[in-house]
Amino acid sequence: MRTASVLLSLLFALSACQSPDADEAYADRMNREHANDTPVASAAVVGADTLDVTGEDVVYATVGGAEVTGYVVLPDEPPEEVEGPLPGVIVIQEWWGLNDNIRAMAEKIAALGYTALAVDLYSGQVAEDRDAAYQYMTEAMEDESALIDNLTQAYVYLTEVHGSPRVGSIGWCFGGGWSLRAALALPSDLDAVVIYYGQLDTDPAHLETLQMPILGLFGEDDGGIPVDQVREFGTVLQDLGKDAEIHIYANANHAFANPSGGRYNAEAAEDAWNRTVAFFAENLL
Repeated sequence: MRTASVLLSLLFALSACQSPDADEAYADRMNREHANDTPVASAAVVGADTLDVTGEDVVYATVGGAEVTGYVVLPDEPPEEVEGPLPGVIVIQEWWGLNDNIRAMAEKIAALGYTALAVDLYSGQVAEDRDAAYQYMTEAMEDESALIDNLTQAYVYLTEVHGSPRVGSIGWCFGGGWSLRAALALPSDLDAVVIYYGQLDTDPAHLETLQMPILGLFGEDDGGIPVDQVREFGTVLQDLGKDAEIHIYANANHAFANPSGGRYNAEAAEDAWNRTVAFFAENLL
């Protein structure tokens, strides 16, 4: 069984990928992009409460001396084609926190045949409005090494407690950026990474380390994650010879996969979800 190959020096190196000013600017962009949003369930989770899955709250990490509780979900009937322990998926919250929407997403992912672990990057806090989400996100980003430690332990939990032979990650918005950061922290351990309109790192020296396939899903009209940066991200990965699929949806904005506010794009959301399902099946099952 593999264990996480992350040294303390790597934690500090990754936490320095973005300057404090850059993080503040990113937080301000997210605040603007979510100006009319509320934390309601996305269309992708419709019917999640009828799925044949079982979930429970579990302590999966200890960060800074404090236990971290997440939500782990398994299918009641494992897929016939999977023998032995199920592959795992780290499910990373939007900027609202580990709310009912993300729990339902973990349930829907688990129903596809995975052990899904929805992590908590906000120390148990869940935002009910935009002001709280902005506060929780900026507070979390003040100690990014703790967030990396959190996600690294999530990987160890899936591989050592549940015996997952392969592990992927997925995140939306704030979580999309941290899905990429998880990949950078575990460049030879994670087996598949999905990024929904998350903050990007385009430094070739950082991206060179990645050894897993990557699926990126972005909106052309996203003011928080500029499309020029998305294209640069895709070009750098291509030049490095990485296995990456980057999709930019025309007439789609930030949070296009969530119908809260006025930015939901049903066509783009459905296509992105179908691509996500196929991507995980190809690389994890």
